[in-house]
Amino acid sequence: MSVGFIMLCHTALDRAAQVARHWAERECPVVVHVDRRVPAVQFDKMKADLADLGNVRFLGRHACEWGTWGIVAASQEAATLMLRDFAQVKHVYLASGSCLPLRPVEELVAYLAERPRTDFIESVTTEDVGWTIGGLDVERFTLRFPFSWRKQRLFFDAYVWLQRQVGFRRKIPAGLSPHLGSQWWCLTRQTLSAILEHPERNQIDQYFRKVWIPDESYFQTLVRQVSTNIESRSLTLSKFDFQGKPHIFYDDHLQLLRRSDCFVARKIWPQADKLYGAFLSGDRSRLAAAEPNPGKIDRLFAKAVERRTKGRPGLYMQSRYPNENWENGRTAGPYSVFCGFSDVFENFEVWLSKASGTRVHGHLFAPDRVHFAGSEGCYNGSLSTSVAIRDYNPRGFLTNLIWNTRGERQCFQYGPDDNQKLNWFMALDGNAQISVISGAWAVPLFHSNRNFGEIRREAARMQKIEQEFLNILRDAHAKAHVRIWSLADFVENPMEPLQTIIDEIGPRQGRRLTEAPRLADLAGFGQFLQNLRNQGMQPTLMGDFPVHDDPKPSTSRRGRPYLVK
Repeated sequence: MSVGFIMLCHTALDRAAQVARHWAERECPVVVHVDRRVPAVQFDKMKADLADLGNVRFLGRHACEWGTWGIVAASQEAATLMLRDFAQVKHVYLASGSCLPLRPVEELVAYLAERPRTDFIESVTTEDVGWTIGGLDVERFTLRFPFSWRKQRLFFDAYVWLQRQVGFRRKIPAGLSPHLGSQWWCLTRQTLSAILEHPERNQIDQYFRKVWIPDESYFQTLVRQVSTNIESRSLTLSKFDFQGKPHIFYDDHLQLLRRSDCFVARKIWPQADKLYGAFLSGDRSRLAAAEPNPGKIDRLFAKAVERRTKGRPGLYMQSRYPNENWENGRTAGPYSVFCGFSDVFENFEVWLSKASGTRVHGHLFAPDRVHFAGSEGCYNGSLSTSVAIRDYNPRGFLTNLIWNTRGERQCFQYGPDDNQKLNWFMALDGNAQISVISGAWAVPLFHSNRNFGEIRREAARMQKIEQEFLNILRDAHAKAHVRIWSLADFVENPMEPLQTIIDEIGPRQGRRLTEAPRLADLAGFGQFLQNLRNQGMQPTLMGDFPVHDDPKPSTSRRGRPYLVK
């Protein structure tokens, strides 16, 4: 038999024993190392379970703290024992206790027999590594790391900072060119023995004892000195997420693992009975011989990482609530906001619903209640008309509305009297289409039967609110699709802006408007604005309304909306 396995075990020793038996019964020697931190009772049980196998050996136990020298020391002793006791071994395969063979051992043996002098180990220079996590690349080799990153993080960070401050740099032993790579390798007897019998091993080992995560650099560096044929890849399927943590494979990954064509995979969930049952069975016909190709599933892992880091656009929930400006889209789809249209036109919501074929709401953020389309008391996703519930989290209310109605464009009215907490949110949302007739809020005041002093105060308040809203929409960072008309410009030629809006809502419909909604009566509106000026309130958002000649809609002059991005 040409391959022997070294197993570094930390947890789930029952599963590790199951895999070790699988290899040993197929005439592959196995050398097992169990972390010294594992209780002796579990270690003794594993030894007893494998006692009937003559080609299984157990080492003295090292404490294998992540990122420290113990893992390398265990690998060295295991390799030494393997080469000493099993002369027939030509390749040594390093695996963990959470590894699982994906293909029959005979296929691995045949594969290695065709490549008798090839070492399979990922080994790349620090400049070429893109997966290092923690901000330490070359510094892994030039600083000292006597403290555990996991258990002594405060001391670890402080010591790194101190060395950087004083300019401390360790000298790399002559002839060594630091390389990094996966710790799971498969080396030939000649290469492994050359590393273990290196004439300067004591000096090299002493140096690597203070290197950070030496199990990802010790063999990866030395193999470059002694090997004649290196394939810089691992035969073990091992995937890591964006934080540098290994992906765990579960039962529902069965078909995914089969498609990889890799010989071994880690990290397997100990309770994945389906995986262990399928891959450790005696069935040899389940897979055809193929070149290991983990790239087959890289696309799926990339999509999984993207889903985990970015999420679905506009989705906010308990298990994933993205930070501000880290969302993958503030809302789940396009929506339209109309400011002032329901003040200028009679029954505007009904007309827009017919003209665009969309669901048109009233003022969703009005102070009295949520005005859903059709005066509904409850909307998709059990959204309530309650003001208290809505105002507890206005952003959540809007994002839930858009999410719950995916595939159906939502339109609603908005004005100075509404809750203004969403101004910036909507302005920064690329899905928002915001159309504003500035100063239109004055039309209801004009028709109201209130004392003029009260009207003047209300007009001043609403103009201030709307001016702040317009300033936000004109901000350079705004991403919403914004169109703003003054009231005077809009009423001169309402058909053109209305047609523009309808085209943007439904660009595929290609409908030409044949009629516009009925305009509110503006006879005497110019005098009304003059009266506000006479009372000391300066209306600036309505445009130029003549005092005596009331505006009349016409088609001779086109309105000039302007786009703010």
